[in-house]
Amino acid sequence: MSHAAPVAPDKPVVVLTQRTVWLIFGALMASMFLSSLDQTIVGTAMPTIVGELNGVEHQGWVVTAYILAVAIGMPLYGKFGDLMGRRWPFLVAIGLFTLASVGAALSQNMIELVLWRAVQGLGGGGLMILSQSIIADIVPASERGKYMGPLGALFGISAVFGPLLGGWLTEGPGWRWTFWINLPVGVAAFVVAWFALKLPSHRSSRPVDWAGIVTMAIATTGIVLVTSWESLSSSGYDWTDWRLSGLVVLTLAAVAGFIVAETRVAEPLIPLRLFKNRTFTITTLIGLVLGMGMFSAMAMIPTFLQMSTGAGVTESGWLMLPMMAGMMLTSIVSGLAISKTGKYKAYPVAGLIVVALAMVWLTRLSGDMSMWTFGAMIFTLGAGMGLVMQTIVLAVQNAVDPHELGTATSSNNFFREIGAAVGSALFTTIFTTRLTDNLTDVFAGAPGGAGGAGEASLTPAAVQQLPEPLKTGVIDAYADALAPSFWYLVPLVVVGLVLALFLPVIKLSDIAGMVARGEAVADPAKAGALDEPPVVDGADEVAAAAVGTPDDDGPGTRERADIVGS
Repeated sequence: MSHAAPVAPDKPVVVLTQRTVWLIFGALMASMFLSSLDQTIVGTAMPTIVGELNGVEHQGWVVTAYILAVAIGMPLYGKFGDLMGRRWPFLVAIGLFTLASVGAALSQNMIELVLWRAVQGLGGGGLMILSQSIIADIVPASERGKYMGPLGALFGISAVFGPLLGGWLTEGPGWRWTFWINLPVGVAAFVVAWFALKLPSHRSSRPVDWAGIVTMAIATTGIVLVTSWESLSSSGYDWTDWRLSGLVVLTLAAVAGFIVAETRVAEPLIPLRLFKNRTFTITTLIGLVLGMGMFSAMAMIPTFLQMSTGAGVTESGWLMLPMMAGMMLTSIVSGLAISKTGKYKAYPVAGLIVVALAMVWLTRLSGDMSMWTFGAMIFTLGAGMGLVMQTIVLAVQNAVDPHELGTATSSNNFFREIGAAVGSALFTTIFTTRLTDNLTDVFAGAPGGAGGAGEASLTPAAVQQLPEPLKTGVIDAYADALAPSFWYLVPLVVVGLVLALFLPVIKLSDIAGMVARGEAVADPAKAGALDEPPVVDGADEVAAAAVGTPDDDGPGTRERADIVGS
């Protein structure tokens, strides 16, 4: 079998010199930072936003709507990137994200803000998934750790710089600038990507999987709506409510319809045969549970700092810096170590142990705790996440056919985002329910029965102006609502740890995705590699054979042959 797919005579071959790789990598870093930043930048501003817009009971949707849209968009960008090339989908994603940022900045109520956040997510999902896929296209798996490490660190930077920047803007020009700031960054990212991303584009004769797209979107939305029902209905989970039961039935029907559709179309949105690949299945499940725990933990910590400890919005952002440091450190170090040794299994195992311990530690949060102790808590959490996030992406990309890099990467990330959406919704529901009960008790004893209006319009500044003992009561209400909620996340992380123990170890490929597909050469001296296969032996021989056109066996063939240990 030939080493790579034949190159079309009318299609230019990209020469992946080191300069070209770094230029593309720089464009990806800028665009990916824009997307990941917006998952966290509103976190610090959230109490002020919901206070001004009188939407405390729906505050979780500002984050959940973005994550939900990211989840829906990811498989679309992954599949269309595989079919038509990744340049134009990437530019569309930047444009969509930037336009939606303007809409969010101009929002006058919570409904408008949530809708524009959803549109932002449709663009942000493309930026994240296409960045990871393009890296796999231009850098071999054996060297990818050096690049995936900084990308993982970028998530860590945005996870902390987002709340910090959000706090500074909220205290300065106002919370709307958490969205206005995306306009110049988005325009700059578009210009850089336009000139730097010289990637091949092509047409596909295969029909679009419209049935899969529609049923996936309905099922994903239904799952999040069901898990967020407490924030949508004042009656809670009343199963006699026809709207709730009907939503459950519709969601289950959409899931069933999606499964049926994916087994019958020529080019499925998420090929179910990917689940025959043990690496794909295990890393996808790890991503699912990690997403549920990670985003849930990060979403409400800035609110806790502002309300429970009395920290200002900017100060609460600074107090998140230890998490960034932990994630950056372990992500970069583990990426370099993987590139040097070719081994990766130990990192997600160790990382999930650290995350579990950090979650247990976070249950000790209190309003009067030392900020040094708090910093150690979130440093530990960030260090654990840095060992896991990019490692599982590298593992799944290394285990699939090069023609399906985008589809496999997006499918893996899709289930992580589903976990994030469901986890954030459930965690917010638990937190908000406990908080509402606590605040009701606090305000019940307030002069004049200030309950309802006072609870709905609480901001950090308003809390600091409350008289005693009402102020202390509100602070304790937030602390007592948040800290015990972390216990619900610990079992999820333990499940991910058990799964990581069964993760196969596969020899890292030394061939970039575009080279394997015949769309690029590593450098002019190696251009002849497209005409004759290199000399390989043992496991590498089967790995090289797997580069050909994907068939019904999918990526499982390469995985079984290349396992070198566990």
